[in-house]
Amino acid sequence: MSSKRDYYEVLGVDRSADDDSIKRAYRKMAIENHPDKNPGDEAAERRFKEAAEAYAVLSDVDKKPRYDQYGHAGVDGPGGGGGAGFSSAEDIFSAFGDMFGGGGGGGGGFFDQVFGGGQRGRGRRGNSLKVELALTLKEVATGVKKTIELKRAEACGKCGGSGAKAGTKKKTCGTCEGHGQVIRSQGFFQLRQTCPTCEGQGQTIESPCAPCKGRGSVPKTSPVNITIPAGIQDGHAERIPGQGEPGEGGAPPGDLIVVLNVKEHDVFTRYGDDLLMQTRISFRQAVTGDEVDIPTITGESVAMKIPAGTQPGEKLRVRNHGLPRPDGYGRGNLVVQIQVTVPKKITSEQSELLAKFDELETGKKSKKDQKKTIFEKVKDIFS
Repeated sequence: MSSKRDYYEVLGVDRSADDDSIKRAYRKMAIENHPDKNPGDEAAERRFKEAAEAYAVLSDVDKKPRYDQYGHAGVDGPGGGGGAGFSSAEDIFSAFGDMFGGGGGGGGGFFDQVFGGGQRGRGRRGNSLKVELALTLKEVATGVKKTIELKRAEACGKCGGSGAKAGTKKKTCGTCEGHGQVIRSQGFFQLRQTCPTCEGQGQTIESPCAPCKGRGSVPKTSPVNITIPAGIQDGHAERIPGQGEPGEGGAPPGDLIVVLNVKEHDVFTRYGDDLLMQTRISFRQAVTGDEVDIPTITGESVAMKIPAGTQPGEKLRVRNHGLPRPDGYGRGNLVVQIQVTVPKKITSEQSELLAKFDELETGKKSKKDQKKTIFEKVKDIFS
């Protein structure tokens, strides 16, 4: 049994709360329990991390349904992806800095203005990047490794990312004296803010590097490898830490957010973890039953029994041949909808056999045979 508190209880919201309510609750708790606002208060720091972990799950389109159904076991078990488990405030800044108005997290934006920033004068964390990646349904079924050619800013080779011209160095900022922050007094309160001169880096550049114009980075296209787990949902956003743009002044890089779009398949239609397809069988197979080979999403075939008396449109289930479940426990099913083929042309022999079949099935003679019998009776009367 998990010792963790219920995530909805942690944020103080109902289980029916919408995304905006969950986000507002997290922002409120983050402000109240931020380490800079509560220096040395271990209980506040625990609440700060606990709230971030709860928000990481309840704001995730894949994890939240699993948590709602299975609790902590749904996100902590095999394939669950974990409940975040942030080990430090820096991890939280990296994950959620964007929601407080920062360019790429790292304590930017909101945290910078209220608490003085998460980078402690090291400059801004790099911006996170977002790309879209198309997947086939077969790749979803098996999992796949992809390589993305990503165009992003990378450290300038001429200045090594410092932004200063070769042979020169950065100088200590005169406004903040190298702290990267300045203190503003408002009545009884003092607020630490990012230095407007050096933008939190604590240093200024007098002779900027020409290739990068003092930015310390230049545009470059480079490959990024990504592993896509099996059973991923359409629209899922996969976060790759540290593959965004580089940070300023030695700050860590941002993340790469890969939004996965699953293409439609010619044969299979996805319904959650199940796959639906159609197959045609003959009239004889529908009546007497049979065993047929059915294709699967992985390219193999599986034997499926057709019960005698199967009706057109009936759906038969082949268990465990759908898509892998995201939680790592089992697979969905392959649902096969039956279409019965009715021949457009038949021979006279086939027609007689069908008439005989109908006679045996209903206990009545065909209209053709009934007419013939009446004619013979009339002929007998007049003869």
